Amino acid sequence: MKFNWVIGGEAGFGIMTTGLTFSKIVSRSGYHLLDYVEYPSLIRGGHNAYKVTIDSEPVHTLKETIDVLVCLNKATFELHKHELTNDSVVVYDNEEFEVGEGFKKVHIPFRKILKEEQGQSIMKNTIALGASIATVGGDLKMLVEMIESQFQKKGEKVIEYNKLFVKRGYDSVIHNFKDFCRSIIAPHPKPEERLVMTGNDAFALGSIIGDCKFYCAYPMTPSSSVLTTLAAWQQKAQITVRHAEDEIAVINSAIGAAHGGVRASVGTSGGGFALMVEAVSLAGITETPIVVFLSQRPGPATGMPTWTEQGDLLFAVHAGHGEFPKIVLTPGDVDEMIRLTAEAFDLADIYQTPVIVMSDMFLSESHSTISSSKVQQLFSSMKLNRGKTVTNPTERPYLRYKDTADGISERLIPGAKGNFYQANSYEHGEDGHTSETAEDRKAQVEKRNRKQSTYLSNHFKMPSVYGDIKSAQSVLVCCGSIKGVCLEVMNELKNVAVIHFTHVYPLDQKRLQELFKNTGNFVLVEQNSTSQLGLLLRQQTGINIEKNILRYDGRPMTATEIIKQIC
Repeated sequence: MKFNWVIGGEAGFGIMTTGLTFSKIVSRSGYHLLDYVEYPSLIRGGHNAYKVTIDSEPVHTLKETIDVLVCLNKATFELHKHELTNDSVVVYDNEEFEVGEGFKKVHIPFRKILKEEQGQSIMKNTIALGASIATVGGDLKMLVEMIESQFQKKGEKVIEYNKLFVKRGYDSVIHNFKDFCRSIIAPHPKPEERLVMTGNDAFALGSIIGDCKFYCAYPMTPSSSVLTTLAAWQQKAQITVRHAEDEIAVINSAIGAAHGGVRASVGTSGGGFALMVEAVSLAGITETPIVVFLSQRPGPATGMPTWTEQGDLLFAVHAGHGEFPKIVLTPGDVDEMIRLTAEAFDLADIYQTPVIVMSDMFLSESHSTISSSKVQQLFSSMKLNRGKTVTNPTERPYLRYKDTADGISERLIPGAKGNFYQANSYEHGEDGHTSETAEDRKAQVEKRNRKQSTYLSNHFKMPSVYGDIKSAQSVLVCCGSIKGVCLEVMNELKNVAVIHFTHVYPLDQKRLQELFKNTGNFVLVEQNSTSQLGLLLRQQTGINIEKNILRYDGRPMTATEIIKQIC
């Protein structure tokens, strides 16, 4: 039943708000969805498009053809007409422009309605929303109730004004184009309660589940909404949220908070993370636990701020000067983002090291559905593991950096009476005091490095395997948000399997070599130009996968382009 609704228009005219409202109605009607926003890095002007793919089953990737295209300007039609079919419905105002033949045309007199009701041009999207609900068989009453809720604080006049334009759009379709209407989102009698959230929302929620008590960030697309989401929750969740003056202040603030004993995290994208890497090394030598949310976009430099890519994997793995352990995680969807984020705070505490949770624009800003019961289960099942974090040391004198078999020393929360230690950016002996002796240096390097083997033995998770890799003609190997499109290909072709990594660094050589015994049918699928996951696999395990499918134009990978290359 997969169905694709798209609305487009000039940036600054409410495309995002309209699209999100439509997505919420889809979810409340009992359906699954995945949406995606295309927009330039402009405050006003340029083209915005909001795509919503709907299905009765969980949606892994966007449908590539458009079933309903809502054009708020001519540019929308020109930019998306190649995605239309003979069965596509195009909603537009034929008094503003004409669209030609070859599909079903729904004429909505946007300009006329605005004139008659003395509405501003931005109200065009509200008319379009009403028309859209009629076209896909949605419940007008549900939309009206949502408008009443959204505009409650703005008063009855604003509510009635918006309801008027929604009704005009809805009636235009019902009265004149009823034959083109389809019952795509006709409400289920008892729909499962679901949440509509982005990957950024999921990171914020996972942080709360993981007992994060300090979050600091400087806004940087596509990670920015984590800051505003957690800020809105800070009183209820009892978390301190700080908008710092720059990324250097961001990570140093978080390291300070973590040193003081609370779970702390930061959020950024590639350019901001570049400013943080010196402090990542500080966390490494002081063995301070910290969680970094790194949402990728195309670089280098400013690059393409509002588009998607997976070009920072090796940057994350090798971030910081000197040698010290870190852990890098790559969730593939909102479910994994919640669980792995909560897990990241445990891992940071257990191994007293930076843990980087990676996303990308596609995962960070796309909405999808997740059942409320699953989220509640995640909350109730989470049991915090703070590792060797103590308020009273078990041994005296207290040695913060004691050389242990597993590489992990007791971490004393500052303030314990009668105990102290020194922590700074210098190399040190077991007690924390600065040392430049060869013996201390060698011992501390080896101690820190020992954490890696401890992690691989106790907490490293093998990649998830979908399908039968022994009989599959092609086995797609991926990490992060590429998971969805790879699963879509597997569902379409049946002779395809998928291996998806969530724990990408460090890697367990022995176990992975066993999984990848025969590399003849393995294909790397990545959104970068150099196959960074492939390079990491080769470096860490010796596994060499020669075939790859790469995309690096800022657009999400599609099932069609994968199928073309493996068939």
